[in-house]
Order: sequence, then C-alpha cells, then structure tokens
Amino acid sequence: MAAIEAMGLTKVFRSYRKRQGLWGGLRGLIRREYDVTRAADGVSFRIEEGELVGFLGPNGAGKTTVLKMLSGLIHPTEGTARVLGFVPWERKNAYRRQFSLVMGQKNQLWWDLPAGESFALNREIYGVEKRVFQERLDELLTLLDVRGKLNVMVRELSLGERMKMELIAALLHGPRVVFLDEPTIGLDVVSQKKVREFVRHHNRNHRTTIVLTSHYMADIEALCERVIMMDHGRIFFDGKLAELAARHAPHKVLTLVLRNPVDRAEMEAHGEILECAGSMVKLSIPRERAGEVCRRIFMKHEVEDLSMEEAPIEDVVRDIFSRKAGDGA
Repeated sequence: MAAIEAMGLTKVFRSYRKRQGLWGGLRGLIRREYDVTRAADGVSFRIEEGELVGFLGPNGAGKTTVLKMLSGLIHPTEGTARVLGFVPWERKNAYRRQFSLVMGQKNQLWWDLPAGESFALNREIYGVEKRVFQERLDELLTLLDVRGKLNVMVRELSLGERMKMELIAALLHGPRVVFLDEPTIGLDVVSQKKVREFVRHHNRNHRTTIVLTSHYMADIEALCERVIMMDHGRIFFDGKLAELAARHAPHKVLTLVLRNPVDRAEMEAHGEILECAGSMVKLSIPRERAGEVCRRIFMKHEVEDLSMEEAPIEDVVRDIFSRKAGDGA
C-alpha cells in the first residue's frame, strides 16, 4: 500500500466579487457575483513509504491546497485521497497521530512560552511515553544544535532557531508522513543548509515519507530525486529531477579547455558563449547538436579537457514557469 495516494483531487474556491460604489454595493445585496478558482484540478499521484518528494510550482499553482487536503484541513470538491490508509478529511485520531504539517509561514508553538513547554504539551496531547519522548527530543536537539535555546521564549528566538523548534515539535510524536511547506523560507544560507541536512537525515534514518514544497531550488536539488510540478492546479510533470532537464531543457552546457587561446568568433558559430577566458570557453548548444559540435571542435583543435552538463536545474525550472505563464496569458 502506498503511503500517499491522491485520485482526482479537485478543490474549487468561490470568492465574492464586490462592485465599486454605493450602487454596486446595493446590487450585490440582491444579486451576488462570484469568481471561481480551481486551486486543484484533478490531481492524481502516488508516493511510496520512505520517499522524499519535491512539490514545485509558482505561487498560486495549488501546492499548499493539495497539502491541506492531504492533511485533512480542507475537504476536496471532488476526488479522494488516502494517506497511510486513511481518508484525511475524516480526521480520525489514529491518522492525526501519524502525520505532521509544517508551514514555514505559520507557527504552531506558543509565542510567549519557551519551546520546551510546548514540547511537553505535545507529549501529553499525543500520549507519547516519557522515555521515548526524551530520547527523541535529545536526538532532535542535538541534530539541529538548539539545545541551549530550549528554555528561551519562542518570540525571542531568531527565525532560524524558531524554524528548527517548529520541526522538532512536528516530529516528537514520531509521524510516518510529514508535509513540509516552505520550511526554509526567509532563513539565511547557514540555517537553510542545517535544515536540509536534518530533513535528509530524518528521512534516511527513520524512513519517514516527506513531501516538500520550496521555492529554493537548492532545497529540491539537495533532497529530492523525484519532483511533482504543478501549475494552474494541475500536474504537468511527475518524475525524477534528472529527467526534468532532459525533457524540458532544449540546450546543454559544453565546457572546453583548449591547448591554444579560444577564437571567440569561431566558437560563436557553434553556440551561445556563456563564458570565455584564455583557452577556456563555456557554450550553450542545442541538445540535438551536441555530438556534432564536439566532433567539429575535436577535428580542428587540441582539447585538453571537456565536460558536458545539463543546464542548471534552477534555470530550467525558471524557463518552464515562464513559458507556462506565457501560455496561460
């Protein structure tokens, strides 16, 4: 049985459109008009136990809406889902004890209490045995390096420290499924790296199923082999991150180090020059011409070093979203 299975999940929101002015307001009392938004539109996917999957998409793509349905916070308009064998929006206690939702822009800790007291409250709520609770807490405090902040008021913690405490609070009851919605948003690069290392460690050591949404491609590249990409409420890619560039990037990046200085004008005939210095040149070349370009250069030059790479994944994703935005317009 899959850890998570979504089948045709659809969520439609209606929002009242208020007309301007007094007359518009009076008309609204008699005949209301609504804007309809399909935040999720027939979303289907399957995630196996222990997978760490990235959820990608621009703002408004529907990622958070899907996570909220899988967490049981909102009901779908159509479709169904099962998480650990449970229908999430039935909100059974047996299910709520086995998952966690961490939202980078929302707080679950008590603002005016030390994090340690919120942890103790969570232990009572989830009925975690005291010995097990202490073992988990010690492990998490050590991994995230925040033991010295346990008795500090949450409102006095830095953003990075608060996010680490939020992760601890979400994992103390030993959930089998964790939904992470922008867990590194607003963090500095050091804190981002620490959170990423922690998420990777927890996934590998505890085989926790994790669904991660993030606008930082460094998070996705460091943690996720598989990504699901959404736009306008629909999934348009579900596969390995490595396949994303092969399917959606029309160019590759060829880096050459020649024995002699580079003739810039000659190299421009092979592709777009991204970087050129002395005997080194970096070219962006059409994917289908990669072999041909290499053969031509080898026939004419002595090549000391060569590497062929996919375009940076961040550039690929940015290009995909830009094209999708243009199509939508």
